[in-house]
Order: sequence, then structure tokens, then C-alpha cells
Amino acid sequence: MMRRILPLYCAVALFASQNPSTPLPKAVTDCIFCKIVAGTAPSRKVYEDKYVLAFWDIRPRAKVHLLVIPKQHVASLSELDELPVETRAALLSACVRVAKDQGLLENGFRVISNNGKDANQSVFHLHFHVVGGEKLREDAISKDPAGKR
Repeated sequence: MMRRILPLYCAVALFASQNPSTPLPKAVTDCIFCKIVAGTAPSRKVYEDKYVLAFWDIRPRAKVHLLVIPKQHVASLSELDELPVETRAALLSACVRVAKDQGLLENGFRVISNNGKDANQSVFHLHFHVVGGEKLREDAISKDPAGKR
């Protein structure tokens, strides 16, 4: 039930950002990325269109480390089908666009989406990490040593 209501919450968040006296629903106010979309939390934006927003990660793991998010709230890549096709296309296009804008196309970049707790997803609003600007570690898919998480 909640999955079907969340897109409505994000629409309300966008409306509320233009009408500050409108209170936000709890599910939206708890999501830092929804707050960034609504303009109530700070970010260093690098790209925005009607479907997506891209900004610098606050804990970069590479010289260039950007996040690309849909403006509509979905928790993870597992819920991708809940987004309109236009938003899905805009997410991937924005990843390439911000990589190009940062000068990453020639030497390469990586796009990562952590999905769920075992993948160490830390913010449960779908997002893609666009990283590059330096030689990245070859083995990006290694397990933590015996039980350390």
C-alpha cells in the first residue's frame, strides 16, 4: 500500500516547496533526498530537470562522486517499475550527462546503485553514484573479510 502512496508524497513535497506553509507528509520528511528535492535540505546541485536531480556526494569516494536521484521517491532499484518510463530514461541520461560535464567520458567512469542492506544502501531513496576523475580500483565487488560489516 505504501509503495503506491509514495509517488503522491513526493508530488506533495514538490508542491510544498513552492508553498512553504503546506506541511509535508511524514514519509517524505524522513527522506533526506526528498528534502533535497523539496529544497529544504542543502546540496551542491550539478544538474536538474523535471524528472531527476544530480548533486555532489557529501562523503566522496573518488575525485568526482556525484549522486543522481529521481525526484519521485522510490526506495531502491527494486522499485524501479514504480517510476514512469520517462523518469527511468532520465536517470541513465543524467548519469552520462553529469559524467560528460565533469570531463569523465574520455578516461571512464563508474555508475553504481546499492540495492538493499546487503549491498550497503545507506539512503533508501533510489540513487546512482557516478564516480571517476581518477583511476578506480579494479575490484569493486569484494566481500568484507569474515563477517565484518
